Amino acid sequence: MAVGKEEVEEIVKARTDKREYRRIVLPNSLEVLLISDPDTDKCAASMDVSVGAFSDPDDLEGLAHFLEHMLFYASEKYPLEDSYSKYITEHGGRTNAYTSSEHTNYHFDINADAFEEALDRFAQFFINPLMSADATMREIKAVDSENQKNLLSDGWRMNQLQKHLSAVDHPYHKFSTGNWDTLEVRPKAKGLDTRSELIKFYAEYYSANVMHLVIYGKENLDKIQGLVEDKFKEIRNIDRNCPRFAGEPCTSEHLQILVRAVPIKEGHALRVAWPITPEIHHYKEGPCRYLSHLIGHEGEGSLYYILKTLGWATGLSAGEGQSTFDFSFFRVDIDLTDAGHEHMQDIIGLLFKYISLLQQSGICEWIFDELSAVCETKFHYQDKIQPISYVVSISPNMQKYPPKDWLVRSSLPSNFSTEIIQMVLDKLSPNNVRIFWESKKFEGQTNMVEPWYGTAYSIEKITGSMIQEWIVSSPNENLHLPGRNSFIPTDLSLKNDHEKAKYPVLLRKSPYSTLWHKPDTMFFTPKAYVKIVFTCPHASGSPEAEVLTNIFTQLLMDYLNEIAYDAQVAGLNSRISHTDSGFQVILAGYNHKLRILLENVVEKIASFEVKADRFSVIKEKVTRKYQNYKIRQPYEQAMDYCSLILKDHTWPWMEELDVLPHLEVEDLAKFVPMMLSRAFLECYTAGNLERNEAESMIQHIENVLFKGSNPICQPLFPSQHLTNRVVKLEKGKSYFYPVEGLNPSDENSALIHYIQVHRDDFMLNVKLHLFALIAKQPAFHQLRSVEQLGYITALLQRNDCGIRGALFVIQSTVKDPAHIDLRAEEFLKAFKSKLYEMTNEEFKSNVNALIDMKLEKHKNLREEAAFYWREISDGTLKFDRIESEIAALRQLTQQELIDFFNEHIKVGAPHKRTLSVRVYGKSHSSEYKIDKSSPAQASSVKIDDIFSFRRSQPLYGSFKGNHVKL
Repeated sequence: MAVGKEEVEEIVKARTDKREYRRIVLPNSLEVLLISDPDTDKCAASMDVSVGAFSDPDDLEGLAHFLEHMLFYASEKYPLEDSYSKYITEHGGRTNAYTSSEHTNYHFDINADAFEEALDRFAQFFINPLMSADATMREIKAVDSENQKNLLSDGWRMNQLQKHLSAVDHPYHKFSTGNWDTLEVRPKAKGLDTRSELIKFYAEYYSANVMHLVIYGKENLDKIQGLVEDKFKEIRNIDRNCPRFAGEPCTSEHLQILVRAVPIKEGHALRVAWPITPEIHHYKEGPCRYLSHLIGHEGEGSLYYILKTLGWATGLSAGEGQSTFDFSFFRVDIDLTDAGHEHMQDIIGLLFKYISLLQQSGICEWIFDELSAVCETKFHYQDKIQPISYVVSISPNMQKYPPKDWLVRSSLPSNFSTEIIQMVLDKLSPNNVRIFWESKKFEGQTNMVEPWYGTAYSIEKITGSMIQEWIVSSPNENLHLPGRNSFIPTDLSLKNDHEKAKYPVLLRKSPYSTLWHKPDTMFFTPKAYVKIVFTCPHASGSPEAEVLTNIFTQLLMDYLNEIAYDAQVAGLNSRISHTDSGFQVILAGYNHKLRILLENVVEKIASFEVKADRFSVIKEKVTRKYQNYKIRQPYEQAMDYCSLILKDHTWPWMEELDVLPHLEVEDLAKFVPMMLSRAFLECYTAGNLERNEAESMIQHIENVLFKGSNPICQPLFPSQHLTNRVVKLEKGKSYFYPVEGLNPSDENSALIHYIQVHRDDFMLNVKLHLFALIAKQPAFHQLRSVEQLGYITALLQRNDCGIRGALFVIQSTVKDPAHIDLRAEEFLKAFKSKLYEMTNEEFKSNVNALIDMKLEKHKNLREEAAFYWREISDGTLKFDRIESEIAALRQLTQQELIDFFNEHIKVGAPHKRTLSVRVYGKSHSSEYKIDKSSPAQASSVKIDDIFSFRRSQPLYGSFKGNHVKL
């Protein structure tokens, strides 16, 4: 019999949380959290197994991760390979898993009506999985492909370097991902059979008593409990202990070190780390939260504020990282400018000066109380998130926290303890620091190489007295603790707005702006969302204009930072970024003091002046970002080329990088008044705001920018309203663009195979969506699992301003893009028979799954805003899209879907329009030469020059620009 809910203290939940929770323990000792949410459209489950990469055998690194891959394939009860993923995808869900140091987590979500069978399939992996010999070899290749994807990622490389420089006999030192070498070559050489070792590992570690399950269902708790008891009772319990890894990963030889490392990306960074006691042991006191709040603060007097003022840093974060139950690190990561790189010792000196200030100031109770109040408001007014994200956030923590704190975890520090905060603060000393300094400037100056990723590095021992010298010689700046935060909301009441508008309403329209407003009829939280998009024709007329607009928005954020940072800490976020036609301002969070922040933003726009010192820092940051475009993943580069080919008035990043070196302060000073001289504002407000407040905000912006004796902005001329146009590919033609990858070291190649279908139309939309739903899993299974083309393999939909299509995305080291293009077409040829052979029942089931997906409610204000804003920005304004597409789906017949496939998708269809972007990596350079020089086949067109091609093509009409009537 399961243990009932009465055996533990009540689970603490947010005041606004209407869901019900219950903890049960099955007879096999599986501990489960049940969540009942009658309002949910999706159900979800997450199983966390308390074993991870730390438990890998020494001669089989990556085995735990490999097992995570293998477990999903099939089970004795459901032996058909990949049938689990197929079932979940066909019922509107998704499935995934991850392996960390001490955990492996498996999870999925699905439409509510298919939950019971999905749960049965899921449970079988932990009861009787089939790890077939055939799948073993294929999935080793998939793990290797996943590792190949990571080899040129600085995040993976630097993380492994930090692990490499630790005690060899501690599992932290290991390489956790695994590759062809660790899972095939080395085991074979030692006479080991990887599959046998895999089965042995599963048998040894996978026991119900070290598993934790979270189930998120629509039914009541008793129903869900019955379901769980029935499905999961057969997981065996061998009474394993959770593996524990006592001891510190860093001995004295790994402390007091300065490591110089060569990254892949342009730029410089400092990563400073100290081993500490994991916060999990003191989560109510929150010592790391308190210290990261102060060391990571960005307000006046903070470490970052001083580094920014000196022009040495463009980003700083602080907090606990890489923590387990037995050890942890407190980390400070600083992004350096070129000047900051030259002042590394001063920066380390200032960091220790700030830590010394914290020692001298003592632990401040008022700071802890303020932080505690912010955390409490955040917890009690948290937004709902997707059920799959919710269950995955809970299950890995169930082993660490008592049941009553499973939802709270460490998010509510409530016990003020000078001693515990002081204990962690004392650890942040020069005697046990590890400093990792990354820069391309160290190329040729290193003498060691990390074995798994090939990162070049060197190590130097540093002493406490050396750091003492750095502290003494660092600049004498006025470091001080932050003041009280004036943005903390004190009015969390809900507005009494009786408006029950189902869709956004056009509240006002003037020559200067339009204002769409959506009252909150769903979420009932004290939060609001405000988006203001500035359309400025002068902002996007050339690569220079595009870059200057980008620098302008980043400078605005930079100037606002001291205010915006306090607002962000208090739960009110702001973002200013450039768009295709100008720039946008987004404010989201508690509504109480949103107006104050908005007025600050508008005032900064109105009084904008270019400060030379900040200009040079932001220009350097923007330049670096552009320089690093060339080392993005090949599939991202292919997506970029695809957009460049299809979207009118887009500039290539190479041209933008070319203009950057020549831009000076004066260029921006001249440009901004011209850019702002003509503007039109599209505004969207939503949430806990009344109509009159929304109108008053926009009126204020108009008054400041457009009115008064010397207005900054004039309204647009009718001819200046911008539209978004997309290239219309010719029917019956397949275009291809072969290009070399931008990073000569990257072995990976990539293909985007895009099929352009139609201009927004409800019936065609649902046909395309239904095709994508039915084809998604078979495409993944055939191209990724069976043919092993590459770890990144997906079939997606694409929507460019209302022009819709489908695309295959595949990244590979094993085959070149032209070959993969043929495999995508072969898949479509084989898929045709699947459509023809589908029974009426299967067709109806897929239609119903898609209807359920479309009916899924928005979880929070941001999700809702994103949906409606898409209609406004595309100009489609079909706010009732969901209802209209469901109505179209209900009328759709199987024959109509087949006709749609035959007309638009089928290989060789007379109306088919295809664009293949082929990015060739280092391993396929000879194939690139062949593809580039071979003449195009009949009905196939090679694109040699993107811009000549784009200029020669017709464009779809834009939805934008139809005059909105009040």
